[in-house]
Amino acid sequence: MTKAEAIALEEYRRAHVPLYNGQKLKLGVFGVNCSYGVNISHAPTTHKVTWEHTCEIVRRADAMGFELALPVARWRGFGGTTDFNGESFETYTWAAGLAQATKHIMVAATSHVPTVHPIVAAKQATTIDHISNGRFALNLVMGWFTPEMEMFQGSQRAHDDRYRYGAEWLSVVKRLWTEEEPFDFESADFHIRQAQAHPKPIQKPYPVLINAGHSPAATEFSAREVDFSFVGFDSIEQVKGVAARMRARARTDYGRHIGVCTSALIVCRETEAEARQVYRSIIEHGDWVAAGNLMKVLGIESQSFNDRIDRHRERIVAGWGTNPIVGTPEQVTQQLADVSAAGIDGVVFGFLDYAEELKYFDSAVMPLLRQAGLRT
Repeated sequence: MTKAEAIALEEYRRAHVPLYNGQKLKLGVFGVNCSYGVNISHAPTTHKVTWEHTCEIVRRADAMGFELALPVARWRGFGGTTDFNGESFETYTWAAGLAQATKHIMVAATSHVPTVHPIVAAKQATTIDHISNGRFALNLVMGWFTPEMEMFQGSQRAHDDRYRYGAEWLSVVKRLWTEEEPFDFESADFHIRQAQAHPKPIQKPYPVLINAGHSPAATEFSAREVDFSFVGFDSIEQVKGVAARMRARARTDYGRHIGVCTSALIVCRETEAEARQVYRSIIEHGDWVAAGNLMKVLGIESQSFNDRIDRHRERIVAGWGTNPIVGTPEQVTQQLADVSAAGIDGVVFGFLDYAEELKYFDSAVMPLLRQAGLRT
C-alpha cells in the first residue's frame, strides 16, 4: 500500500467521526472543566465548576454544531488570589458523563501520561468511546507542570525523556486497542505480562488522538503518533508555516495525514470598543501572582527581554496563552477566516463567560461563519 493509499484508507475509516466531517473550520470549547476557565482573572463571570454548569455549556456547544469539547487536566492550582484552575473535574470521568449528556459533539479526556497506567487509560478510553458511540478523543500531555508530577512520582523527567516515555505508554495503549491476543511489553519503564483488553473501541483503528507542543520532540511525536496537533501562534504567517511543516513531516516521514488546530480566547461584542473594554477588564482584574507561577514553570520568566515577558504575561492572563480574537461579529469572523486560510483545521474557544457568550456567538457569529463558507 502506498502512502497516499494509506492516508485515504485512514480518512475513510474516520468519515463518521465529528472531527472528520465536512465543515471547513471545526469548532470547539476549551477548558470549561476548570475554575476560571482560560482566564487568570477576577473579571466578572458566571463561570463555575459545577456539573450543571459544565453540562449547560457543552450541551449548548453541541446544539450549535461544535465538533469538540476539550478539557484541561489539572491536579492542583497555580496559587495567587484565584488559585487558577485549582478546582477542576477529572477529565476521563468528565468525558464519560458528557458522552451520555450530548448527542453529536466529540468529548475528549486530557491525560497526563505519567498519572495513569496505560492499561487503565486504554480501558477507560474504550468505555467512553462506547458510551459516546464513537465520539471520544484522547488528548495526550507528557506532564509539564512539575509540582503536579511531583505529587504522583516525586520527580519530573527531562523534557525529551517525557516523550520517550509517552511513546512507550501509547504503544501499550494502541496494542490494547487493536490486538486480540495477550502480549508482553518490556521497557525501561514498563514490565507488562500478558496484557489484554476487550472490547475494542468503536472507532477504528482507535479513538482520535490529540497532542500539543512545539519542541522538536513534541513535533516528532505528533507527526508519528496522533491525528490532530494543536499549535499556538503569534501571527498568521507564523502559524501558516507551523501547520505546513507539521503536515509535511507526518506525510513525508510516516505516510500519515495530520490535522492542525489551535485555540483562541474569543471576546465578541456588538462594537469593537465594547469588546476591547471587556478584554481590558480581564487584564485589569488579572491575578498576576498565579500568572507568574504558571510562567515560571513554563520557563517564560527566563527570557531576556522584559517587553516580551510583559506581552506573554498579558496573553497568559487573558486566555491561558491562547490567541486572542477580539472585536465585532464581523471582525471575529474575518479573523477566523484568516486562521482557516493559514491552514488551520479547527479552533477551540475559551470565553470569559462561556454560558452567556456562546448564546451571542450562536446568534451573531455563526450565521456570518456560514456566509463566509467556514460552516454549512
